[in-house]
Parts: sequence; C-alpha cells; structure tokens
Amino acid sequence: MGDFRAAGFRVQVDTVVQDLREHFWRPGAHVICNSFGAYLFLHAQTQAQLPAYPGRVLLLWPIVGAFEDIERMQHFIPLRAEHLARLSAQGRYTPPARCEVHVGELDWQSVPTNVLCLAAPIGIPVTVVPAAGHMLGREYVGPLLDRWLPARGPAG
Repeated sequence: MGDFRAAGFRVQVDTVVQDLREHFWRPGAHVICNSFGAYLFLHAQTQAQLPAYPGRVLLLWPIVGAFEDIERMQHFIPLRAEHLARLSAQGRYTPPARCEVHVGELDWQSVPTNVLCLAAPIGIPVTVVPAAGHMLGREYVGPLLDRWLPARGPAG
C-alpha cells in the first residue's frame, strides 16, 4: 500500500485500470470502492476510455471532486477535480453497467449534492443515508454487503 500511496495520481489510476482489466473484467465480478478509491475507479473508467464495466460496482461515500468544510477549516482538491462532473454533465461518461452509490447525508467529504449531480445524468442510483457522515459504519454497511454480495455456500 505504501508504494501505491506514494505513486502519482496517473500511476494510481493506471494501476486500477490494469487491475480491473486483468482480474475483474467480467460480468460476474464485484468491485467495492470507498472514498478516494472510488475517485480512482471513476477516473479509471475515463483514463483508458474503457467501455462500461461489465461487473457490479458498489461505491461507498465516494470522493467525486473538490470539497471543503469551512467550520473545520479543511478542504481537499484532488487532481482533475472537475473532470468527472464535466463528463457526466456532457453525457460523455460511460458508467459501469451495474453500479450503485451510498453516501451519508452529513458527509462533508463526499458531498451528497455533488454525488447526486454526478450520478443523475449517467443513471447511477444514489442512496443518501440520513444522519450519516463520511464513514457509514458497520451497522449500515454490514447489511448492505449481505444483500449486495452473492451468497456463498458452506466451505467444502
């Protein structure tokens, strides 16, 4: 993880593209991304001009661009902060074939209005979790994963 974190944005996105193509590019695959990982995944779809991802994608509290919290005096402007929103608004972003997003209503990093503005034009359903912040928590994510992931039989 240290080498990946230290790599530049372009290398990180290229790594995600490579991993998707080599290990997860099939209809039965499941990809779960959260926070900045979701940002990298969303950019990977544009970076290599990939077709719609054929598997299922779950984005949890995704970073979709710049954000700030004046009360906390914190902000973050990721590289290419406006790129995803611009492509979505222009109808030029190809979303994964089966994707859903979950974000907390009070999330100041994955701002729900920004997530909705990105997702609506490209048809990605978004669930805004009432009274939740950036980390949705085990009580929400656990049952979500139980519903979302395929059932596995007993180990044999």
